[in-house]
Amino acid sequence: MKRSRGARLAVLVAIGLTAVSSGRARAADVTLQGTGATFPAPLYQRWFTEYNKLHPEVQINYQALGSGAGVKQFQEGLVNFGASDAAMTDEEIAAVKDGVVMLPMTAGSVVLAYNLPGVTELKLSRDAYVGIFLGKITSWNDPKIAETNPGLKLPDTKITPITRSDGSGTTFVFTQHLSAISDAWKSGPGTGKSVNFPVGVGGKGNPGVTALIKQTPGAIGYVEYGYAKQTQMPMAILQNKAGKFVKADGESEKAALSSVELPADLRAWITDPTEPNAYPIVTYTWLLAYKKYADPKIRDALKGVIQYGLTEGQKFSAELGYIALPPNVVTAVSKAAEQIL
Repeated sequence: MKRSRGARLAVLVAIGLTAVSSGRARAADVTLQGTGATFPAPLYQRWFTEYNKLHPEVQINYQALGSGAGVKQFQEGLVNFGASDAAMTDEEIAAVKDGVVMLPMTAGSVVLAYNLPGVTELKLSRDAYVGIFLGKITSWNDPKIAETNPGLKLPDTKITPITRSDGSGTTFVFTQHLSAISDAWKSGPGTGKSVNFPVGVGGKGNPGVTALIKQTPGAIGYVEYGYAKQTQMPMAILQNKAGKFVKADGESEKAALSSVELPADLRAWITDPTEPNAYPIVTYTWLLAYKKYADPKIRDALKGVIQYGLTEGQKFSAELGYIALPPNVVTAVSKAAEQIL
Protein backbone atom coordinates (compact mmCIF):
# COMPACT_ATOMS: atom_id res chain seq x y z
CA MET A 1 0.00 0.00 0.00
CA LYS A 2 1.44 3.39 -0.94
CA ARG A 3 1.81 5.97 1.80
CA SER A 4 0.61 9.52 1.21
CA ARG A 5 3.39 12.10 1.38
CA GLY A 6 1.96 13.35 4.67
CA ALA A 7 2.05 9.86 6.14
CA ARG A 8 5.66 9.42 5.07
CA LEU A 9 6.63 12.72 6.65
CA ALA A 10 4.87 11.74 9.86
CA VAL A 11 7.07 8.66 10.02
CA LEU A 12 10.20 10.68 9.38
CA VAL A 13 9.70 13.43 11.92
CA ALA A 14 8.66 11.17 14.77
CA ILE A 15 11.58 10.65 17.12
CA GLY A 16 9.94 7.81 19.00
CA LEU A 17 8.91 5.16 16.52
CA THR A 18 6.53 2.50 17.70
CA ALA A 19 5.17 -0.49 15.84
CA VAL A 20 1.47 -0.73 16.63
CA SER A 21 -1.08 -3.42 16.03
CA SER A 22 -3.58 -2.84 13.27
CA GLY A 23 -7.15 -4.01 13.21
CA ARG A 24 -8.64 -5.77 16.24
CA ALA A 25 -6.93 -4.78 19.47
CA ARG A 26 -5.00 -7.59 21.09
CA ALA A 27 -2.56 -7.76 23.96
CA ALA A 28 0.95 -8.64 22.82
CA ASP A 29 2.39 -11.87 24.21
CA VAL A 30 5.88 -10.42 23.75
CA THR A 31 6.99 -6.79 23.63
CA LEU A 32 10.49 -6.02 22.41
CA GLN A 33 12.09 -2.74 23.49
CA GLY A 34 14.78 -1.17 21.33
CA THR A 35 16.64 2.15 21.17
CA GLY A 36 19.15 3.64 18.81
CA ALA A 37 19.99 5.09 15.44
CA THR A 38 17.68 7.47 13.59
CA PHE A 39 19.50 6.60 10.32
CA PRO A 40 17.61 3.28 9.74
CA ALA A 41 14.49 4.28 11.71
CA PRO A 42 12.04 4.70 8.78
CA LEU A 43 12.99 1.23 7.47
CA TYR A 44 12.90 -0.37 10.92
CA GLN A 45 9.49 1.22 11.54
CA ARG A 46 8.19 -0.37 8.36
CA TRP A 47 9.64 -3.77 9.27
CA PHE A 48 8.24 -3.69 12.79
CA THR A 49 4.77 -2.64 11.62
CA GLU A 50 4.66 -5.28 8.87
CA TYR A 51 6.01 -7.98 11.20
CA ASN A 52 3.36 -7.11 13.78
CA LYS A 53 0.65 -7.60 11.12
CA LEU A 54 1.97 -11.11 10.47
CA HIS A 55 2.62 -11.82 14.16
CA PRO A 56 0.19 -9.80 16.29
CA GLU A 57 1.52 -11.55 19.39
CA VAL A 58 4.82 -9.61 18.96
CA GLN A 59 5.02 -5.85 19.42
CA ILE A 60 8.22 -3.88 18.87
CA ASN A 61 8.72 -0.49 20.49
CA TYR A 62 11.67 1.37 19.00
CA GLN A 63 12.83 4.76 20.26
CA ALA A 64 15.01 6.46 17.63
CA LEU A 65 17.16 8.53 20.00
CA GLY A 66 20.48 8.29 18.13
CA SER A 67 23.29 5.75 18.00
CA GLY A 68 24.96 7.12 21.12
CA ALA A 69 21.84 6.49 23.20
CA GLY A 70 21.34 3.12 21.50
CA VAL A 71 24.78 1.84 22.48
CA LYS A 72 24.55 3.25 26.02
CA GLN A 73 21.11 1.79 26.81
CA PHE A 74 22.13 -1.53 25.25
CA GLN A 75 25.27 -1.64 27.40
CA GLU A 76 23.20 -0.90 30.50
CA GLY A 77 20.73 -3.71 29.72
CA LEU A 78 17.78 -1.31 29.50
CA VAL A 79 16.57 -2.64 26.14
CA ASN A 80 16.23 -5.95 24.31
CA PHE A 81 18.18 -4.65 21.32
CA GLY A 82 20.04 -1.54 20.23
CA ALA A 83 20.89 0.05 16.90
CA SER A 84 23.94 2.01 15.80
CA ASP A 85 25.47 3.29 12.57
CA ALA A 86 28.87 3.10 14.28
CA ALA A 87 29.80 -0.52 14.94
CA MET A 88 30.63 -1.05 18.61
CA THR A 89 34.31 -1.01 19.52
CA ASP A 90 36.05 -3.83 21.40
CA GLU A 91 36.01 -1.64 24.53
CA GLU A 92 32.27 -1.00 24.22
CA ILE A 93 31.61 -4.71 23.68
CA ALA A 94 33.66 -5.66 26.74
CA ALA A 95 31.23 -3.69 28.93
CA VAL A 96 28.27 -5.92 27.95
CA LYS A 97 28.04 -8.89 30.32
CA ASP A 98 25.71 -10.98 28.13
CA GLY A 99 27.89 -10.62 25.04
CA VAL A 100 27.17 -8.84 21.76
CA VAL A 101 26.08 -9.96 18.31
CA MET A 102 26.37 -7.10 15.79
CA LEU A 103 24.24 -7.52 12.69
CA PRO A 104 24.45 -5.15 9.69
CA MET A 105 20.76 -5.13 8.74
CA THR A 106 20.77 -2.52 6.00
CA ALA A 107 22.97 0.12 4.39
CA GLY A 108 22.51 3.65 3.18
CA SER A 109 24.28 6.85 2.26
CA VAL A 110 24.88 10.11 4.05
CA VAL A 111 24.04 13.02 1.79
CA LEU A 112 24.56 16.76 1.97
CA ALA A 113 21.07 18.19 1.66
CA TYR A 114 20.85 21.94 1.12
CA ASN A 115 18.43 24.86 0.96
CA LEU A 116 19.44 27.22 -1.83
CA PRO A 117 16.37 28.60 -3.64
CA GLY A 118 16.70 28.29 -7.42
CA VAL A 119 19.62 25.85 -7.27
CA THR A 120 18.48 22.30 -7.95
CA GLU A 121 21.79 20.77 -9.04
CA LEU A 122 24.97 21.53 -7.12
CA LYS A 123 28.40 19.89 -7.40
CA LEU A 124 30.75 19.99 -4.42
CA SER A 125 34.40 19.02 -4.61
CA ARG A 126 36.05 17.29 -1.66
CA ASP A 127 37.89 20.53 -0.82
CA ALA A 128 34.59 22.42 -0.92
CA TYR A 129 32.54 20.30 1.45
CA VAL A 130 35.42 19.84 3.90
CA GLY A 131 35.95 23.61 3.77
CA ILE A 132 32.29 24.32 4.48
CA PHE A 133 32.25 22.20 7.65
CA LEU A 134 35.66 23.54 8.76
CA GLY A 135 34.22 27.05 8.50
CA LYS A 136 36.72 28.09 5.81
CA ILE A 137 34.09 28.46 3.07
CA THR A 138 31.35 30.77 4.30
CA SER A 139 29.37 31.98 1.27
CA TRP A 140 27.71 30.11 -1.57
CA ASN A 141 29.52 32.04 -4.32
CA ASP A 142 32.96 31.09 -2.97
CA PRO A 143 35.41 30.32 -5.83
CA LYS A 144 35.85 26.70 -4.65
CA ILE A 145 32.11 26.12 -5.16
CA ALA A 146 31.86 28.24 -8.32
CA GLU A 147 34.71 26.44 -10.11
CA THR A 148 32.84 23.10 -10.13
CA ASN A 149 29.52 24.71 -11.13
CA PRO A 150 30.31 26.71 -14.29
CA GLY A 151 27.32 28.64 -15.61
CA LEU A 152 25.42 28.34 -12.33
CA LYS A 153 24.44 31.67 -10.77
CA LEU A 154 25.39 31.21 -7.13
CA PRO A 155 24.10 33.79 -4.65
CA ASP A 156 26.24 35.70 -2.14
CA THR A 157 24.33 33.94 0.64
CA LYS A 158 25.87 32.95 3.96
CA ILE A 159 26.34 29.19 4.35
CA THR A 160 24.77 27.76 7.52
CA PRO A 161 26.09 24.25 8.20
CA ILE A 162 23.61 22.03 10.10
CA THR A 163 25.10 19.32 12.31
CA ARG A 164 23.88 16.83 14.91
CA SER A 165 23.48 17.89 18.53
CA ASP A 166 23.12 14.33 19.87
CA GLY A 167 25.47 11.34 19.92
CA SER A 168 25.07 10.11 16.38
CA GLY A 169 26.21 7.27 14.17
CA THR A 170 25.49 9.49 11.17
CA THR A 171 28.00 11.98 12.61
CA PHE A 172 30.48 9.14 13.10
CA VAL A 173 30.12 8.05 9.46
CA PHE A 174 30.35 11.60 8.12
CA THR A 175 33.35 12.63 10.25
CA GLN A 176 35.13 9.35 9.56
CA HIS A 177 34.84 10.13 5.85
CA LEU A 178 36.05 13.71 6.35
CA SER A 179 39.03 12.40 8.34
CA ALA A 180 39.84 9.98 5.50
CA ILE A 181 39.96 12.73 2.88
CA SER A 182 41.33 15.68 4.87
CA ASP A 183 44.37 15.86 7.15
CA ALA A 184 43.06 19.17 8.48
CA TRP A 185 39.85 17.47 9.57
CA LYS A 186 41.64 14.40 10.95
CA SER A 187 43.96 16.52 13.11
CA GLY A 188 41.16 18.94 14.00
CA PRO A 189 37.58 17.90 14.84
CA GLY A 190 38.39 14.24 14.11
CA THR A 191 36.02 11.27 14.12
CA GLY A 192 33.31 10.41 16.61
CA LYS A 193 29.61 10.10 17.41
CA SER A 194 29.95 13.62 18.85
CA VAL A 195 32.63 16.06 17.70
CA ASN A 196 33.23 19.77 18.19
CA PHE A 197 32.24 21.18 14.81
CA PRO A 198 33.99 24.52 14.17
CA VAL A 199 30.76 25.99 12.77
CA GLY A 200 27.11 25.15 12.50
CA VAL A 201 23.72 24.82 14.15
CA GLY A 202 22.81 21.55 15.84
CA GLY A 203 19.63 19.52 15.30
CA LYS A 204 18.49 16.40 17.13
CA GLY A 205 18.41 13.24 15.05
CA ASN A 206 18.19 12.95 11.28
CA PRO A 207 14.62 14.39 11.49
CA GLY A 208 15.83 17.44 13.42
CA VAL A 209 18.64 18.17 10.96
CA THR A 210 16.26 17.71 8.02
CA ALA A 211 13.74 20.15 9.55
CA LEU A 212 16.44 22.79 10.23
CA ILE A 213 17.76 22.61 6.66
CA LYS A 214 14.26 23.04 5.24
CA GLN A 215 13.56 26.14 7.33
CA THR A 216 16.97 27.84 6.88
CA PRO A 217 17.79 29.42 3.49
CA GLY A 218 21.51 28.94 2.79
CA ALA A 219 21.70 25.83 4.99
CA ILE A 220 23.53 22.59 4.23
CA GLY A 221 23.61 19.53 6.46
CA TYR A 222 24.40 15.84 6.54
CA VAL A 223 21.47 13.42 6.72
CA GLU A 224 20.63 9.87 5.75
CA TYR A 225 19.55 9.70 2.10
CA GLY A 226 16.03 8.42 2.87
CA TYR A 227 15.18 11.52 4.91
CA ALA A 228 16.25 13.84 2.08
CA LYS A 229 14.43 11.70 -0.49
CA GLN A 230 11.14 11.48 1.40
CA THR A 231 11.11 15.23 2.14
CA GLN A 232 12.13 16.06 -1.45
CA MET A 233 15.22 18.06 -0.52
CA PRO A 234 17.97 18.72 -3.09
CA MET A 235 21.22 16.81 -2.45
CA ALA A 236 24.69 17.86 -3.52
CA ILE A 237 26.54 15.80 -6.13
CA LEU A 238 29.82 14.90 -4.43
CA GLN A 239 33.28 14.25 -5.81
CA ASN A 240 34.53 10.72 -5.06
CA LYS A 241 38.05 9.33 -4.67
CA ALA A 242 38.32 8.74 -8.42
CA GLY A 243 37.59 12.44 -9.01
CA LYS A 244 34.11 11.86 -10.46
CA PHE A 245 31.05 13.81 -9.32
CA VAL A 246 28.45 11.25 -8.29
CA LYS A 247 24.91 11.57 -7.01
CA ALA A 248 23.51 9.22 -4.39
CA ASP A 249 21.35 6.53 -5.97
CA GLY A 250 21.01 2.76 -5.92
CA GLU A 251 23.80 2.11 -8.41
CA SER A 252 26.41 4.43 -6.90
CA GLU A 253 25.63 3.14 -3.39
CA LYS A 254 25.97 -0.50 -4.45
CA ALA A 255 29.29 0.35 -6.13
CA ALA A 256 30.50 1.75 -2.79
CA LEU A 257 29.41 -1.36 -0.87
CA SER A 258 31.19 -3.62 -3.34
CA SER A 259 34.50 -1.89 -2.57
CA VAL A 260 34.64 -3.41 0.93
CA GLU A 261 34.39 -7.05 1.94
CA LEU A 262 32.69 -7.78 5.26
CA PRO A 263 35.10 -9.45 7.72
CA ALA A 264 34.15 -12.30 10.05
CA ASP A 265 33.00 -9.93 12.82
CA LEU A 266 30.80 -8.02 10.32
CA ARG A 267 32.41 -4.68 11.17
CA ALA A 268 33.32 -2.86 7.99
CA TRP A 269 33.79 0.86 7.39
CA ILE A 270 33.59 2.28 3.90
CA THR A 271 35.44 5.52 4.61
CA ASP A 272 36.37 6.49 1.03
CA PRO A 273 35.32 3.90 -1.58
CA THR A 274 37.68 3.32 -4.48
CA GLU A 275 35.18 2.17 -7.13
CA PRO A 276 35.09 4.78 -9.95
CA ASN A 277 31.28 5.07 -9.88
CA ALA A 278 30.86 4.89 -6.10
CA TYR A 279 29.05 7.50 -4.05
CA PRO A 280 31.63 8.56 -1.43
CA ILE A 281 29.71 8.35 1.89
CA VAL A 282 28.03 4.98 2.39
CA THR A 283 27.67 2.84 5.51
CA TYR A 284 26.18 -0.28 6.96
CA THR A 285 24.06 0.17 10.08
CA TRP A 286 24.00 -2.44 12.84
CA LEU A 287 21.34 -4.00 15.03
CA LEU A 288 22.83 -4.88 18.42
CA ALA A 289 21.67 -8.11 20.07
CA TYR A 290 22.86 -9.93 23.18
CA LYS A 291 24.41 -13.36 22.85
CA LYS A 292 22.30 -14.63 25.76
CA TYR A 293 18.69 -13.88 26.70
CA ALA A 294 17.21 -15.06 30.00
CA ASP A 295 13.69 -15.10 28.50
CA PRO A 296 13.34 -17.53 25.57
CA LYS A 297 10.20 -15.68 24.39
CA ILE A 298 12.18 -12.45 23.97
CA ARG A 299 15.03 -14.31 22.24
CA ASP A 300 12.76 -16.16 19.80
CA ALA A 301 10.70 -13.05 19.00
CA LEU A 302 13.83 -11.02 18.28
CA LYS A 303 15.30 -13.74 16.07
CA GLY A 304 12.02 -13.84 14.15
CA VAL A 305 12.12 -10.08 13.59
CA ILE A 306 15.77 -10.25 12.49
CA GLN A 307 15.04 -13.02 9.99
CA TYR A 308 12.09 -11.05 8.60
CA GLY A 309 14.28 -7.95 8.19
CA LEU A 310 16.91 -9.95 6.31
CA THR A 311 14.40 -11.53 3.93
CA GLU A 312 10.97 -9.97 3.28
CA GLY A 313 12.00 -6.70 4.90
CA GLN A 314 14.73 -6.05 2.32
CA LYS A 315 11.99 -5.48 -0.29
CA PHE A 316 11.15 -2.12 1.30
CA SER A 317 14.74 -0.83 1.04
CA ALA A 318 14.69 1.05 -2.27
CA GLU A 319 11.27 2.60 -1.64
CA LEU A 320 12.50 4.16 1.61
CA GLY A 321 15.96 5.15 0.38
CA TYR A 322 18.14 2.27 1.63
CA ILE A 323 20.37 -0.30 -0.06
CA ALA A 324 19.13 -3.88 -0.13
CA LEU A 325 21.83 -6.15 1.27
CA PRO A 326 23.67 -8.32 -1.30
CA PRO A 327 22.79 -12.06 -0.99
CA ASN A 328 26.24 -12.96 0.38
CA VAL A 329 25.83 -10.38 3.16
CA VAL A 330 22.35 -11.69 4.02
CA THR A 331 23.84 -15.19 4.33
CA ALA A 332 26.67 -13.97 6.57
CA VAL A 333 24.31 -11.98 8.83
CA SER A 334 21.84 -14.90 9.11
CA LYS A 335 24.69 -17.15 10.17
CA ALA A 336 25.87 -14.61 12.75
CA ALA A 337 22.34 -14.41 14.19
CA GLU A 338 22.63 -18.07 15.13
CA GLN A 339 24.95 -16.95 17.97
CA ILE A 340 21.92 -15.49 19.77
CA LEU A 341 21.02 -18.03 22.48
